[in-house]
Amino acid sequence: MSRETEGLEAAMRGLSLLRAELAKAIVGQEEAVELSIVALLCGGHVLFEGVPGIGKTLLARSLARCLGVEFSRIQFTPDLMPADVVGTAVVSRKGGEDFELRFERGPVFTNVLLADEINRASPKTQSALLEAMQEGAVTSRGTTHPLPRPFMVLATQNPIEMEGTYPLPEAQVDRFFFKILVGQPDAAELVRILALTVGAPNALPAPVLSRDEVLALQAAVREVIAPPFLLEAAARMVLATQPGRSDSGEKVRRYLRYGAGPRGAQALVLAAKATALARGRFHAGMEDLSRVALPALRHRLAINYEGLGEGLTTDSILAEVIERTSRVGITDPALEA
Repeated sequence: MSRETEGLEAAMRGLSLLRAELAKAIVGQEEAVELSIVALLCGGHVLFEGVPGIGKTLLARSLARCLGVEFSRIQFTPDLMPADVVGTAVVSRKGGEDFELRFERGPVFTNVLLADEINRASPKTQSALLEAMQEGAVTSRGTTHPLPRPFMVLATQNPIEMEGTYPLPEAQVDRFFFKILVGQPDAAELVRILALTVGAPNALPAPVLSRDEVLALQAAVREVIAPPFLLEAAARMVLATQPGRSDSGEKVRRYLRYGAGPRGAQALVLAAKATALARGRFHAGMEDLSRVALPALRHRLAINYEGLGEGLTTDSILAEVIERTSRVGITDPALEA
């Protein structure tokens, strides 16, 4: 057995331990936990949407601790400046009477970054973080400073309280790999939360995956087989969200302003491969694709005014698209060619 194979098998065992450790700290929210692990394996970033106090911060902090990597948190506010996120050049004494400019790194230089209430910061500050997410580096005074690897941003936003917020532009939201909706716990889960949190402090999650094991898993995701029919299904699903196409469904043509594009298709396939790997398989199937379709695409669609007036959501339209496209064959001549 090669050293690479042994390392991958150890990392796969670590994934099982990762779920077990997260379950000690996170009550319920199984979908959010599983999708966060999938995004980590894909090297993607996650946008959590949910009301305050339902465990978004705890999930981010617990995930970082289980990975044994650095964790930073930024509380986004309207007066937060880009330099507060990425860093800035500062004047320091070099020796004697000499001074020099050196780059002081910001909190973005970490492995897991929690961007709390990202929609409360100004567009200028949002853009600074999203540029770092896209490029994997920060440039200051012509010098590029690479971010550490792995690097993952877990951003949160409150969908209810919109006063004093700056909604992320569509092009910037598209840079998030997943948008995960985090709901309220049910009665049984709430009882468990109370039992865990109002008594003696609980033991913190233990590190179960090393940095090198995470990087090995991210590389392994790229090697998972995605058969041609899966690529075709992902392309068919994404094209079916575009209102300008005559073969799109009636709801899509009537209620959407725009649909998903190539970045959405890439996220679909990569997430399906990571889902298969997380379950111990080295080939992805339609079940994996369907499982990740909503979080991978829901933030890449925009409903028009008529759809908003009808009370529609992107999830309701996507559910119909997923059902329709997963049952039919390829009809687009460009795909058949």
